[in-house]
Amino acid sequence: MQIGDPVLREPAREVDAQEIGSAEIQALIDDLIDTKRATHGAGIAANQVGEAVRVAVVEVEEGNPRYPYKPPVPLTVMVNPVIEPVGAETVEINEGCLSVPDLRGYLTRHLAVRVSYLDRDGMEHEEVKSGLTAGTFQHEVDHLNGTLFVDRADPRTFATWEQFDRHQRDQFVERVTRLVDEVGS
Repeated sequence: MQIGDPVLREPAREVDAQEIGSAEIQALIDDLIDTKRATHGAGIAANQVGEAVRVAVVEVEEGNPRYPYKPPVPLTVMVNPVIEPVGAETVEINEGCLSVPDLRGYLTRHLAVRVSYLDRDGMEHEEVKSGLTAGTFQHEVDHLNGTLFVDRADPRTFATWEQFDRHQRDQFVERVTRLVDEVGS
C-alpha cells in the first residue's frame, strides 16, 4: 500500500494470542518477510500489505543494496509490539519508506528503545535496540499506529532518492557510520 491508502492511517488491531498460530497470520508473516526481502526494505508492517493487524518484521541483511550503511539485523517477527524510549537522547535520521516511494526526509528518533513483542510462535521478547536499528523498529511500530515517517519529518528536508544520493548521502552516511561505531547499531 502506498501513501493515500486509508489502511496506512488506521491504528492496527492487536492480534489475539490464539490467532498467532492461525494459517492466516502465519501466511501474513511469510508474505511480509517475502515482500521485505524482495524490495530490500529494512522492515515492513502488516498495514503496508493491506492488513490492519499489529504484525511487523524487521531484518537488515549484510550488504542490503537499499541501506548499505545500516548494520545487520537478524529477522525479527513482531506481533503486538510495544516500544518505550530508554533515556531521553535522540538522533536525527534520514528515512524513506516502501509506502512513500522515492521520498526521504530527516526526523528525530529515540537513540535507544525497549521493544516488547510476541514472536510468530507466541513467545514473549523484550529487547533494547539502539542507533539506526532503534530507528527502524520505531518506524515499523509507527506504521502499526497509523503514522508515516512524513508525519514526523521536517518537510523542508524531503528529497527524492536521486537528490538524496546526489546531495545528502555522503554526509549522512559519514554521520551514521560514526553513530554505529559509537552505539553499536
